[in-house]
Amino acid sequence: MNQGKHSRPRIVISGASGLIGRALCRSFLDDGYDVATLVRNVAPGAGDLTHLPWEPGKPLDPEVLRSAEAVICLNGAPISKLPWTREYRHTLYDSRVVSALTIARALEALGEEAPFFACASAVGYYGSSPSVALTEQSPAGDTYLARLCTVWERAAKTAGPHVALLRTAPVLHRAGMLAPMILLTKLGIAGPLGSGNQSWGWISLEDEVRAIRFVVDQKLTGPVNISGTERATANDVGKELAAQMNRPFWFPAPAFILKTVLGADPAESLLLTDAHVHPEKLIQAGFEFRHRRVADAVAAGLAG
Repeated sequence: MNQGKHSRPRIVISGASGLIGRALCRSFLDDGYDVATLVRNVAPGAGDLTHLPWEPGKPLDPEVLRSAEAVICLNGAPISKLPWTREYRHTLYDSRVVSALTIARALEALGEEAPFFACASAVGYYGSSPSVALTEQSPAGDTYLARLCTVWERAAKTAGPHVALLRTAPVLHRAGMLAPMILLTKLGIAGPLGSGNQSWGWISLEDEVRAIRFVVDQKLTGPVNISGTERATANDVGKELAAQMNRPFWFPAPAFILKTVLGADPAESLLLTDAHVHPEKLIQAGFEFRHRRVADAVAAGLAG
């Protein structure tokens, strides 16, 4: 494939079929970018997107990345899919670490001509740290997800010095973090998860996309926390959702039940983790959030 010179700025995205990826592609397209996506199977009728074949774990031709303004890796099998069997843990690992490493090695081969690389990570990197505001300088936690994020980020950094690690909070959207909560709330059985007082990271889909665009535009390197500015507990999110859906919030799920039903690692990594993640680097760089309150993000997420 002859890459040549592109008359429009070019972005390459992997993991473009997910919630964030679809919204990010649309944002770039609306602003006149040439958007190419890395896909396993190239289907006819790509529409506005250019599809480039790849197979994570197998060498990726560096030339397909050379002319890009940035390469963005969003790959990752859903952590919300349960149970985390031994087989699915391999899927969680491969979809993140192997995908990131495949792209990073292709970028490394380009040397100084390599485009900027923004690779997904997660606020799960920090594990649980009650009563502490976690910035990009805070250490990694010791949950299963924290350990996975550590290896994931190490793979991405293989690309070289121009790498951003997008430590993303769960997206408050009806097709994201809110999906299972909406179902429980509709059924009238939503309530505190564990104590309910644990801090949860959160972000609206709009601000997630805007923040990734900002990181790429500003070429911010190293870890970047993409999380809302307002501290919110699990109860804050659940109660706000219930209030906006005009449903009760009363049915508790004790921690030991969550661990028994879901498994200790998923429960501790997803629902019981206590981490107030502060987007220090974004704020210092001048990023302005559209949804500064969890109530606003929940409303936007319900609206879709």
